Amino acid sequence: MNQETLRDYCLSKPFATEHFPFDDVTLVLKVGGKMFALIPLNEEPSISLKCDPELAIELREEFPAVEPAWHFNKKHWNQVAMDGSVSEKQVKAWIDHSYELVYASLPRKVKENLI
Repeated sequence: MNQETLRDYCLSKPFATEHFPFDDVTLVLKVGGKMFALIPLNEEPSISLKCDPELAIELREEFPAVEPAWHFNKKHWNQVAMDGSVSEKQVKAWIDHSYELVYASLPRKVKENLI
């Protein structure tokens, strides 16, 4: 998957928005004002995603393309290199997981304002 495909899939999630809060080359995807994905546009394709802490460890052990995310809480965030070793289906499932974790953590009032 390339950056455009990653971006398009993330933006297909309900209420997902894109931002550039850090610089012009780091795309941040949010839901309800909370980040669920980060895609660097000036590097080899990769994506940083929020992850359940236990699952994050398992994924890092199973997939060489999955590492603790740079500049993030390593307990909760993984960076996935789009080097072809992980299927598109699997990456999409991890994006879904990240989105669902973040959406579930939103306060009820924020969720109500999204609708």
